[in-house]
Amino acid sequence: MRRGPFRDGAFTSALHEPRTAVVLGRWLGAALLVCFLTGLTSHLLQDPPHWLAPHLPSRPVNGYRITQGLHVISGIAAIPLTGAKLWTVYPRLFDWPPARSVLHALERLGIAVLVAAVLLELCTGLLNTLQWYPWPFPFRQTHFWLAWLAVGGLLIHLAVKAPLIARHWRGRQAPAPAGRRGFLTAVGAAVGAVTLTTAGQTVPWLRAVDLLAPRRPGPGAGGLPVNRTAAQAGTVTVPADWRLVVDGPRPFRIGLAELRQLPQHEAVLPIACVEGWSVSARWGGVRVADLLARAGAPPGSAVRITSLEAEGPYRVSELPAPYAADPLTLLALRVDGEELSADHGFPARIIAPNRPGVLQTKWVARIEVLG
Repeated sequence: MRRGPFRDGAFTSALHEPRTAVVLGRWLGAALLVCFLTGLTSHLLQDPPHWLAPHLPSRPVNGYRITQGLHVISGIAAIPLTGAKLWTVYPRLFDWPPARSVLHALERLGIAVLVAAVLLELCTGLLNTLQWYPWPFPFRQTHFWLAWLAVGGLLIHLAVKAPLIARHWRGRQAPAPAGRRGFLTAVGAAVGAVTLTTAGQTVPWLRAVDLLAPRRPGPGAGGLPVNRTAAQAGTVTVPADWRLVVDGPRPFRIGLAELRQLPQHEAVLPIACVEGWSVSARWGGVRVADLLARAGAPPGSAVRITSLEAEGPYRVSELPAPYAADPLTLLALRVDGEELSADHGFPARIIAPNRPGVLQTKWVARIEVLG
């Protein structure tokens, strides 16, 4: 069975050694930790447990933009790091016999789970930035649980390898093998290159070099990328008699002309998506808090927002109380001084600070006060 690249001695490089693996492991561990924590942040903001929703912060304004930019940047950086790490330990993955004892078999099984989970997590995450889903399972839920599986496998692996890691943490046991410094420099350069050429979709001053960025600012009306178009949502044509329904203790309906007559406010806020891209724009419209006050909503009320689109996973969203009360949260009617286009949510959309882009509901039909 051990033929070709699986045979003993197939890889003779002196860099298949513990110190190189430990150095790469530190870099990869840092990238995966940042990716995990920022991904968990996104999950909690998109689908918060009941007890957490009233305490979600609406500030800082760019909070979600920063965390999800870091999420995608660290995830993409982890790809070349994972390849380098696996190359370094490759001969050890095919030690013979595969299991020397029950404990050794469990250790090898844990490594297999860890490697599989990390590779699948990085692959699906990268394809998500391209909005390509060639699989039958739901991405967000699968990505979430794969992350926990990868972290669990990583913690078990660190516990098993702790003595070896400790011995080679500082690298003073033996002279460095020839080529180690050049190899680590090459890996660092690869990570730097993919970061510089992709981070521009979030970091404005890197946009001139975002050659490989999955999403670039620019496409779409007003220079704002569009994830879901009006054609996809079935909202290209809005009913001529459209009126916003605001349900509360004093419910009311209001048309677009009347909304334009209410006190208008502006806020510079980003659209920030989990795919890693974000763009700021100047939004104008009516404060959601003003509409809730007119409807007699009690202080600290959360609201449910319903879109005109007939179906879709984000057709209905909930706006927790801290967002609903924030003076920067608008029922937007304009962007950058122009009336909203159909793709950006005409006749009205929600825009709120520190909020996932998928929850900035477009084509709003109803605002409902929740008890």
